[in-house]
Amino acid sequence: MEPTDLIWMNGDFVAWEDAKVHVLTHGLHYGTGVFEGVRCYDTELGPAVFRNADHVERLLRSAELYYMPVPYTAEQLRSATLELVARNGLRSCYIRPIIYRGYGQMGLNPLDCNVDVTIACWEWAAYLGEEGKRDGIRAKVSSWRRISPDSLIPHAKASGQYLNSVLAKVESVKAGYQESILLDDHGYVCEGTGENVYIVRDGQIATPGQSNSILDGITRRSLIQIARDLGYTVVERDVARAEMYLADEVFMSGTAAEVVPVVEIDDHRIGAGAPGEITRVLQAAFDDAIHGRSQPYREWLDVVHPRDLEAPGGEAPAAQRITGATG
Repeated sequence: MEPTDLIWMNGDFVAWEDAKVHVLTHGLHYGTGVFEGVRCYDTELGPAVFRNADHVERLLRSAELYYMPVPYTAEQLRSATLELVARNGLRSCYIRPIIYRGYGQMGLNPLDCNVDVTIACWEWAAYLGEEGKRDGIRAKVSSWRRISPDSLIPHAKASGQYLNSVLAKVESVKAGYQESILLDDHGYVCEGTGENVYIVRDGQIATPGQSNSILDGITRRSLIQIARDLGYTVVERDVARAEMYLADEVFMSGTAAEVVPVVEIDDHRIGAGAPGEITRVLQAAFDDAIHGRSQPYREWLDVVHPRDLEAPGGEAPAAQRITGATG
């Protein structure tokens, strides 16, 4: 990870090396946090955060589901994200906002702990690699099941819940695969460790639905809209494990991974064993959308302007409000 200059913490900009929390922070001990993964792309319009408002909205919904009152509005978090990218001088980057229960109380009742908010950003290539996006990846179905909605809240992007994905990811890597696919508690296909899953058969795209314990991916929503706009039929339904083996194409999507073909699952070759035609079409269309080359989807781009360095309402410029910043 290549450090940037600044991180936004509870309304202030602090130097990367000074962005610290106490070792007794509640979220560190009990996983009481929610977060987002967001990307900024170098587009024809300038640096632009992809679906910034949608990510902020999901972040705040996740916090509400875990009884975490957030001391900032959606617009304040959106603006802070744009200003952070601008202040760090980045053209493209990965953005990680996180809301967590802070230091001050210990025990399983978190309600008296402070709610802290941090936003960081840094340059980060595609999660499964450019080679994976180009040539496809090998995956295995994990022996670990996706968390049940009877136990936790799959629709929230919560920190502690990702231990489930960590177990599946480590299992797949140790077995020689690049990614893992988890089944839900009923044995249907759910999602990857950080991606939604799609199968293509006879020209129709199927993907697990909300009842399959998936995270409602923002990239997923985008791809479904793009696919339907291109005339493809997209069905959200239960997907049986063996359907993946029999599919003509399988692909995955997520903010960090973007759109990735899956060419082998559990040592079964998918289709021709190479990225499929529909996957390639959607990859290209999504790439056009995130880089501002598709006019219909430009509304998804939150452009970083020089004015994002200016504080609203005649307040002091952000540079004068930075804590621990240099230069």
